[in-house]
Amino acid sequence: MHRTVKCIVVDDEPVARDVLESLLSGIEAVELVALCKNSIEAFNAINSKQVDLIFLDINMPEISGLSFARSINPDIKIIFTTAYREYAVDGFDLQAVDYLLKPISPDRLLKSVNRFLNLNLTSGEKAISKTVPTENDYIFVRSDRKMIKIIFNDLMFIESLGDYVKLFLEERTVITRESLSGIEAKLPKGNFIRTHRSFIVSNSYIDSYTNELIEIGKRQIPISRNYKDKVLQRLNGESSTMADSQE
Repeated sequence: MHRTVKCIVVDDEPVARDVLESLLSGIEAVELVALCKNSIEAFNAINSKQVDLIFLDINMPEISGLSFARSINPDIKIIFTTAYREYAVDGFDLQAVDYLLKPISPDRLLKSVNRFLNLNLTSGEKAISKTVPTENDYIFVRSDRKMIKIIFNDLMFIESLGDYVKLFLEERTVITRESLSGIEAKLPKGNFIRTHRSFIVSNSYIDSYTNELIEIGKRQIPISRNYKDKVLQRLNGESSTMADSQE
């Protein structure tokens, strides 16, 4: 079993701190030991408490999250949180565990915590995890004369391009010659939603939605008339009777 992860949240926005505090309270593997509104408070926290992991906002006044990250012990791992996707490259240059785009969903946060835990497994635990792989957590698709592994947890959404589909992952895109229905049949049914004849989205990456659109980051993905009832039933937990949206 993993020991409890001691973490702090650093964010200058009170609402953002409250949201993370609430989400982290539901993860048994994590103990939140401090809520900090700036980098100075965070310095004091890591000097006075045991801290394994920091949820760190990038865009803060006076000392930015990036500057703070460069100044601390590299043994303390960081998951960056921000509303600005353009900071992602800088975040990963600092070898951050992950990069969370606000608003943060519970599923996406849990995935980040699991990523941290997996990075900190002992060598023996890693060997066991490799010999007993999780079923149905990836597929292989052919692209550029190679078979490319697509891990479902990294797959944000899929777009049909005629005889091809484009798979949008966290850090890259992959194009393969296959039908959208063929890919859909290989996906875990509870984790993905077909929203349109040309689109499938991952539940975990949905930032917001309306009766007509789903937003994932800066992308707007249509909900067509034919799929609307099923999509909204999944997202709302009940059937929708609102006006049809246009395809």
